Formats: sequence, C-alpha cells, structure tokens
Amino acid sequence: MVKIISSAVVAVLVLGALYYVWMKPPSMNPIVDRRAAEALALVQTHQAQGYPTILQAMTEHVRSMSERNRVARLGEWRVKQVEGDLYEIRIQLRDQGVTGQWFEREFIWHADLSLKKVNAASLPADGVTPKEPDAKP
Repeated sequence: MVKIISSAVVAVLVLGALYYVWMKPPSMNPIVDRRAAEALALVQTHQAQGYPTILQAMTEHVRSMSERNRVARLGEWRVKQVEGDLYEIRIQLRDQGVTGQWFEREFIWHADLSLKKVNAASLPADGVTPKEPDAKP
C-alpha cells in the first residue's frame, strides 16, 4: 500500500513538472541568444533618472518599498527580437498600495543594437528613462 502511494506521489510530481514546462509561456532566453543578452545588458546598464542604471533604479524601488513595510515584486526580464537589431525588453513591477490593493506596471524599452540606443516604449519606462537633449538645428 505504501509503495502504491509513493509511486502515485512521484507520478503526480512528474506530471505536474511536465504540465508546467508545457504551459510555460515561450520567452527568449537571453543567455542562449548572444544578441538578446546584449540588448538586455544595454537596457539594464542604461542611465536612469536619479540612479546610475535602470537595473539599480528598479531594485532600489523594491528595497525602498520594503523599508516602508510595503510589498513590491519585480518580475522576470523578458527579451524579444522585434526585427533586425531592434529588441524589446519588458519587466513587470507589482506594488502593494497603502490600502492593500495591488498596482501592476509594465516597463517596456526598445534597444537598437546597431545604434547602441535605448528608448522607452511605455509610460512607466518613460518615467525611469532620462530624456535626451533635443538636437540643435
């Protein structure tokens, strides 16, 4: 009887793992694609408003929320090739408000590897990314 129960538990765990792998949304692994890893590094190391890098700004926000006894969760960095040298980098941030409700924001940047340029592609990302000075005529 014990052997049957332990076999059933192992089978459920294996099926659960297979189901997770099968249902996991497809995302590009930047470690496998060298160009995607370069685009991710370009965004993460890009200067942020008030911080040396975008990565530091995001992690500092989570840390400061924790100091105020509020919860903030930073999602996984996702990279997708849009076309040619243009990549889209996304990350979600969930904040718990004072009254307990959750707010979710998605930060999106476009990284152009040929120009080595990062542009904010969403309103939340625009608030983190400094504006470039206007070109003189």
